[in-house]
Amino acid sequence: MTQSPPEHRSGFACFVGRPNAGKSTLTNALIGSKVAITSSRPQTTRHAIRGILSRPDAQLVVVDTPGLHKPRTLLGSRLNDVVRETWAEVDVIGFCVPADAPVGRGDEFIIAELRSVAKRTPVIGVVTKTDLAAPQVVAERLAQMSGLMDFADIVPCSAVDGFQVDTVAQLLVNRLPEGPQLYPDGELTDEPEATLVAELIREAALEGVRDELPHSLAVLVEEMIPHEGRKDMLDVHALLYVERPSQKGIIIGKGGARLKEVGSAARRQIEALLGTKIYLELHVKVAKDWQRDPKQLRKLGF
Repeated sequence: MTQSPPEHRSGFACFVGRPNAGKSTLTNALIGSKVAITSSRPQTTRHAIRGILSRPDAQLVVVDTPGLHKPRTLLGSRLNDVVRETWAEVDVIGFCVPADAPVGRGDEFIIAELRSVAKRTPVIGVVTKTDLAAPQVVAERLAQMSGLMDFADIVPCSAVDGFQVDTVAQLLVNRLPEGPQLYPDGELTDEPEATLVAELIREAALEGVRDELPHSLAVLVEEMIPHEGRKDMLDVHALLYVERPSQKGIIIGKGGARLKEVGSAARRQIEALLGTKIYLELHVKVAKDWQRDPKQLRKLGF
C-alpha cells in the first residue's frame, strides 16, 4: 500500500501591532534574512513587504505592514489603508505586543478593529521582545493579552535571541490552507530590488536622528545601472526627500559628515542584499509638506 505524500500548506500571514512592536524584526527572524527594515524609531515600515519562508511541508509568505495608528497626515491614512488591505488578503494574522511595554490605548485601538476581522481570519497573539523583560513581566503581558480578545493562540517570543521563533512559524503554518508552493525555492521576497534598496538607505538615514524625522523622510531610487567599465559593480543613484530645509541640514550634517556615514552604512547593507559591489550616490532634496500632498505622495510611491 503506497503512502500518500504529507500535506503541503501555503498561504499568507501578516503581523499587526502599534508602531515599534517588533513586527519587522520578527519578520526578518522568521525568513532568516533581512527583508524588512528595522529601526528604534516608530513608524519606519512604509510598504507591505513580503518575506517568504519555504519548508518541505509549507510555504509561509509573511507580509510586513506599517504600524496601525491614529493618522495625522494623508501619508498616515494611506499607511493605515495598506494595513487594512493586507488584513483582508491573508490567511492568518499575528497581533504583536512588546513584552517591555504595557498594553495601552494604541493596542486597544487595533483590537477594536481586529475583533470583526477575527470572525473570518484567525488571529494569534504574539508577545514580542521577551529578551527585554523579566519572566514575571512576560507572564503579566500574556495575561493582559488574554483579556483583550479571544485569540486562536497566544505565544511569547524573541526575534533577537530566537526564543520560540520556530513556534511562531508553526502556529502560523497550522492556520494555512493546503496548497502548492506559491514562489520558487530560494526566493526570500517578491519585492522589487529598488524598493528594498530605498528602504535600506532610509533605515541608515534614520539611525540616531531626532524624533521628527522618520515621518518626514522618503527615499526614491532614481536608477540602478552597471558601472561603466566594470561588470562587477552597480551605480545606485538615490534621492532623500525631507519636508523642511532644517531637516536637510540634519541629514547632511556638518560638512556632509552625516550623509557620508549614511552612505557607508547603506552601501554595506545594499551590497549584502545584491551580492555585488556598488557605487552609491545620495542627494537630499526638500519637498515641502510632501506627507500631505497627494501629488507628491504618488511620486514617492504612496
